Amino acid sequence: MTTSGTKSFELDVSDYIEEAYERCGIEVRTGYDQRTARRSLNLVLADWANRGLNQWTIAQDAVTVTQGQASYTLDASVIDVIQSVIRNTTGAGNTQQYDLTMERVSREYYTNIPNKLTQGRPVQLFVDRQIIPVLYVWPVPDRTYYMEINKLVRMDDASAGINTMQMPFRFYPCLAAGLAYYLAIKKAPDRVQMLKAVYDEEFNRAATEDRDRASLSLTPGRSTYRVLT
Repeated sequence: MTTSGTKSFELDVSDYIEEAYERCGIEVRTGYDQRTARRSLNLVLADWANRGLNQWTIAQDAVTVTQGQASYTLDASVIDVIQSVIRNTTGAGNTQQYDLTMERVSREYYTNIPNKLTQGRPVQLFVDRQIIPVLYVWPVPDRTYYMEINKLVRMDDASAGINTMQMPFRFYPCLAAGLAYYLAIKKAPDRVQMLKAVYDEEFNRAATEDRDRASLSLTPGRSTYRVLT
């Protein structure tokens, strides 16, 4: 028995639409069928952004923070900032590097900082998640610093039928199931519950796999224990 020897299977937007309609028990017949399916496909992607952290949508970025400036506007494609550090390079030719962790604070905490004009090395970060998100750092930089952030960004939209989707192959079944469920709401209401159950199962399976894997070590604290005599 001979295998294909290839690992290039990939669906384009039209393939997802055809698969989803077939799961609804109907066929794609008109241009409007394609258009309404692409709209639903983009709504599925928006739903994923609300369901959890998609590892492949994390991107690193460098933000230069300058003296006296507290706020920095990010790109509209940024959903959230999940980690940030102040990066320092030293030595001849900047060959040595060390990162200093920044603490993320809430809107309430940042609002309650008594003096937001205090200058120094930034140690705290507030993400104002507006339509166009804004970063606030505190203390306000007393000189130029370089901040490295891990940001969660939007996936590319589903556009032309020949386009492929921006995701790893392990999420293909989940996307097909999600689109079928969204289309069933509009086109095949008798299949909504069945297709919703399939979608939820596919998403939970994919999301469970799409996570960091690292060793975890827990050490119990004993400082508050007392021996009674």
